Amino acid sequence: MQVWLPSPHATWSLGYRLAGCLPAGTVLQLSGPLGSGKTTLVQGLAAGLGIADDVVSPTFTLAQEFPEGRLPLYHLDLYRLDPDEVEALHPELYWQEMPAGLVAIEWPERLRTPPPEGMGVVLEMVDQGRRATITGPAVSACLTSLDGLTGPQSQGKT
Repeated sequence: MQVWLPSPHATWSLGYRLAGCLPAGTVLQLSGPLGSGKTTLVQGLAAGLGIADDVVSPTFTLAQEFPEGRLPLYHLDLYRLDPDEVEALHPELYWQEMPAGLVAIEWPERLRTPPPEGMGVVLEMVDQGRRATITGPAVSACLTSLDGLTGPQSQGKT
């Protein structure tokens, strides 16, 4: 599924809508270049879960935990890490041992062992906005929530 995101607010809104439909235990893998909106999407996700805390990129802290929403949110940013450093962080604990919530991983391509397949979102900068390509088994749980976000511009605009 592809979604056209003409503004940062649209990217935030996508995250907000996903928060309402993704089940506990979903791992959300967020890919795209720097500045493509990965953290903005997670900010919307947090708001949709009822998390009042400010969500900022955890590039230097590596992981942030927000336990107080409808579901816990675990936000990991692997940008500054090489695969050995990622492995030492033990990110799998977030989907294997922590209370079931949503795990949002920025730069998941740095993981040696992929997490369970949940949802992948690839953000690309195109024209005057972004395109989100959404894949994975969790997409089916969100089709109704994402209704209206797809359209002709979403499908093929490059």
